[in-house]
Amino acid sequence: MSREFETYRSALVSITAKIVREEDAIVPAATVMAKAIADGGVIHVIGPGGHSNMAAEEVLWRAGGLAPINAILDAGTNLIHGAKRSNHIERLPGYAAKVLDAYGVGRQPGEVIVIANAYGINPMCVDTALEAKKRKMISIGITSKDFADSLGPDHPSRHPSGKNLYQEVDHFINCHLPYGDAVVEIDGAAQKTGPTATICNVFAINLLMIETVRQLVALGVDPPVWKSANLPGGDEANKANEAKYIPLVRHLA
Repeated sequence: MSREFETYRSALVSITAKIVREEDAIVPAATVMAKAIADGGVIHVIGPGGHSNMAAEEVLWRAGGLAPINAILDAGTNLIHGAKRSNHIERLPGYAAKVLDAYGVGRQPGEVIVIANAYGINPMCVDTALEAKKRKMISIGITSKDFADSLGPDHPSRHPSGKNLYQEVDHFINCHLPYGDAVVEIDGAAQKTGPTATICNVFAINLLMIETVRQLVALGVDPPVWKSANLPGGDEANKANEAKYIPLVRHLA
């Protein structure tokens, strides 16, 4: 194994080990999610900006994942419509409220929203948390405290208030993104390679989903979990969840 491969592997092992130790934060957040699902609700999930969208995509229609996940996949920040465009839009104050309106999020007090953004500083992710508070929702933030605290207050990506996502959510799960995101140095290359942000987000959100399933079982609720459609009997096994949640989940049909 090359030195660079080993550096990347070791960094990811270290990061995921830190996230696992966030169990004391994950359990109460999953408790909120399990109760919402047991009561017939859905969990809204948003990754505000660029690659953070992949955290929301990860838990939509995912084999082994929960069915009542309403992924908010905003076209404005999706990279398919332009990477730099996404960067401009995630820095646009006030944009998040319109996205939540478009998805009908927060019409009922107590709705749960998961906000996954490893950097946790841009206006869209912080505004999403502030909007959730205004709408009397319960917010869960997946982000990195160390990164947010390390970045200067005058960076153009920052929310106008200077606040960070972890400061504005009801439940905070630290995904331990290292400063700079990339972790592998290669001789002769000025910039590090080997990014980690998506893995930080996705590993943390899947731990949250796992714990939610465990808590649903503890409540005596049969967890609405998808079976892989690529397995024998997968389509048949998923029919009940499809019938129940297609009317409630925007991008499921």
